[in-house]
Amino acid sequence: MGRGLRAVLALGLLLLRLAQANFAPYFFDNGVGSTNGNMALFSLPEDTPVGSHVYTLNGTDPEGDPISYHISFDPSTRSVFSVDPNFGNITLIEELDREREDEIEAIISISDSLNLVAEKVTILVTDSNDEAPRFIQEPYVVQVPEDTPAGSSIAKVHAVDRDTGSGGSVTYFLKTPHSTKFSVDRHSGVLRLQAGATLDYEKARAHFIAVVAKDGGGRLRGANVALSATTTVTVNVEDMQDMAPVFVGTPYYGYVYEDTLPGSEVLTVVAMDGDRGKPNHVLYSLVNGTDGAFEINETSGAISITQSPAQLRREVYELHVQVTEVSSAGIPAAQAMAPVTIRIVNLNNHPPTFYGESGPQNRFELSMYEHPPQGEILRGLKITVNDSDQGANAKFNLRLVGPGGIFRVVPQTVLNEAQVTIIVENSATIDFEKFKVLTFKLLAIEVNTPEKFSSTADIVIQLLDTNDNVPKFTSHYYIARIPENAPGGSNVLAVTAVDPDTGPWGEVKYSIYGSGADLFLIHPSSGIIYTQPWANLDAEDTARYNFYVKAEDMEGRYSLAEVFVTLLDVNDHYPQFGKSVQEKTMVLGTPVKIEATDQDAEEPNNLVDYSITHAEPANVFDIDAHTGEIRLKNSIRSLDALHNVTPSGDHTWSLEVQAKDRGSPSFSTTALLKIDIVDTEMLSRNPMAAFLMQTKDNPMKAVGVLAGIMAIIVAITVLISTATFWRNKKSNKVLPVRRVLRKRPSPAARTSRIEWLKFRRTKAVDKFVLREDPPNENCNNNSLGSAPPPKAPAPPPPPSMAPSMGPAHWMVPTVSGSLAPQQPHPSPKPKALAKPKAVGRPVQSALVSELRQKFEKKNVHNKAYF
Repeated sequence: MGRGLRAVLALGLLLLRLAQANFAPYFFDNGVGSTNGNMALFSLPEDTPVGSHVYTLNGTDPEGDPISYHISFDPSTRSVFSVDPNFGNITLIEELDREREDEIEAIISISDSLNLVAEKVTILVTDSNDEAPRFIQEPYVVQVPEDTPAGSSIAKVHAVDRDTGSGGSVTYFLKTPHSTKFSVDRHSGVLRLQAGATLDYEKARAHFIAVVAKDGGGRLRGANVALSATTTVTVNVEDMQDMAPVFVGTPYYGYVYEDTLPGSEVLTVVAMDGDRGKPNHVLYSLVNGTDGAFEINETSGAISITQSPAQLRREVYELHVQVTEVSSAGIPAAQAMAPVTIRIVNLNNHPPTFYGESGPQNRFELSMYEHPPQGEILRGLKITVNDSDQGANAKFNLRLVGPGGIFRVVPQTVLNEAQVTIIVENSATIDFEKFKVLTFKLLAIEVNTPEKFSSTADIVIQLLDTNDNVPKFTSHYYIARIPENAPGGSNVLAVTAVDPDTGPWGEVKYSIYGSGADLFLIHPSSGIIYTQPWANLDAEDTARYNFYVKAEDMEGRYSLAEVFVTLLDVNDHYPQFGKSVQEKTMVLGTPVKIEATDQDAEEPNNLVDYSITHAEPANVFDIDAHTGEIRLKNSIRSLDALHNVTPSGDHTWSLEVQAKDRGSPSFSTTALLKIDIVDTEMLSRNPMAAFLMQTKDNPMKAVGVLAGIMAIIVAITVLISTATFWRNKKSNKVLPVRRVLRKRPSPAARTSRIEWLKFRRTKAVDKFVLREDPPNENCNNNSLGSAPPPKAPAPPPPPSMAPSMGPAHWMVPTVSGSLAPQQPHPSPKPKALAKPKAVGRPVQSALVSELRQKFEKKNVHNKAYF
């Protein structure tokens, strides 16, 4: 009973523990080649870029609790990877190098906060072709005898590549395979002398061979690459005894003179072993041709004469010298032969000597004119040259030493004696203006003698001048400036021309000519140009003069130069107004302009400034100092304001305007200006008055407008006449002459004509009203109780009437009323404005005159017609 109870209790405790147990998380094992799981059998190329995501740790927790991932490394190694604890992403943080570390051990772990499971993993680092072949045992320097047979092996190079597979295999080849005597085995690296090739120490003592080692290629960072390395093999060629002796300085010539003593050395021959690396000693010997007259030192090669030259029977000896190599063992080896020519000559006792007409002479002088003809012989020189020696000792050359290319000497080679001739080679260089005296040395020097004896003679040529130069001005043109008020006879400038010739040929005479030379003279010898005594210069008339000056020598050779004379403006003119008294009409708000001109030629003399010197009152007008525009002051904007300034009510002002130039001293002129002022409102209502105002200051404008109107009327008349003519011609009818008689118009026409006149009056002159005595449309003259109308100013006297054409049955009614300014609606006005405006007087007079003339012309026309 007790045992059963204990068993039940034990089972209950076990079940309770199982219910409370928490199982550890674990990694997934996804097998080989997987990039997700526990990194089992995971490999990574060594060229993987740093920062790459290379693997993802993946696992789970049986209870489904959140898990985290970790990775760690041995403290003695570097940390190659990092891991995201939440997602398990592993990132490469250090560069990989398979050649240094082909395996990486790491500890990865997974945790659910209660349990931690860790595993040790090994990551394999796979190879990439990132290592180039590397030569070992450098430098490669080999010694090769020059008699090495072709095809022999002379050296071996070796290179290693730390990569694996094809990237670690190495092949060899020469960098320049077509231009060398050598070849290399592509697998073993053995360097050989090619078949048919030989080495020659005397031609090339060393050879430099560039050998390239190349791997088999492989993948690197996603691309197929092949890496290589280069080394240089130095082949030093060792000399061997395979060359015969060689003479130095051939051919050999020697001379024996008549005073040479027996035993004297004539010349020395030199020979050496052709093998320069380890040369053998050489011995000299004479083979034949000596006749006992010469001997040679067997070790030095010096040839000496054994007899007196007077005993020698031949003039030329041909000797043969033999040289023999002797080995280090004392055994004769290769030999060589060289000829030696020895000439027996007499002593060279006499140098060349120059002779004149009276014997030996070393200085010759001559006078001649400059620029002689090309090829001319200097006949004034009598020169003979002689060498008293015989044979080759009497042969010498002649040449002139001095300025080159001017003369040449004939002959140039002389044997014993010759007459010397000097010929002109370059005539242009023989110029008196460059050289007064030409000095040369005539040199005679032996040709084939060892002594090279020589002698010299001085040639001195005095040049005589000719007229070969043209006078030349110091400048092609001359510029002068003189004030316009310079008096007659004033100096302008001096021109200078130079003739390098001497004497009378160098004297220059000056003259001037040209269209601009009338006011000027020139001194014929000094070249001073001055104005005519009567000349009156005026810059405003002609500011610039241009003429030519001529420099001429006594034979008529001349040159020209151009002279430019500019007159400097002087302030000698006053500003001038068009009229001393001018009348201007000013429209209110628009300026009027006054203008003065200054006849001076240049600024600032011809610049004019304007000012108002007198005005009453002085506060009405302003003037622009530069343009001459006169306008009302800004405070005056209406006629009312103008009346306030000038209570007298006058609309015409007189100003004294001064025009002053900017010259020094300054001149000024004044003009009286009368200004009428009209209002723009009146002109806008009366176009005819506006036109008359606009043309008042410019009558030509009115004439132009009238001429235009007449031209249009004439053109219309011509067109109508032409059309009528062609119409009648086309119909071929002759129209009868008709007389048109007009009936006397009824009395009603008077009323209509008066109404038309009112219409025309109202439209043309809005500011004025026409007042008739009978009938009066505006008021009743018989009404005694009516107030009289405002008093109008008296009209100007009417123009003269046209002469009467005889009695007429009907006359055009005349206007017996007066023109008065139209009265505005009754309103309170200041007393100053109640008066009629004075500005209307000229306009009033012009309009009345125009209307009266129209009526009279109409009346005359009607009378003539009827």
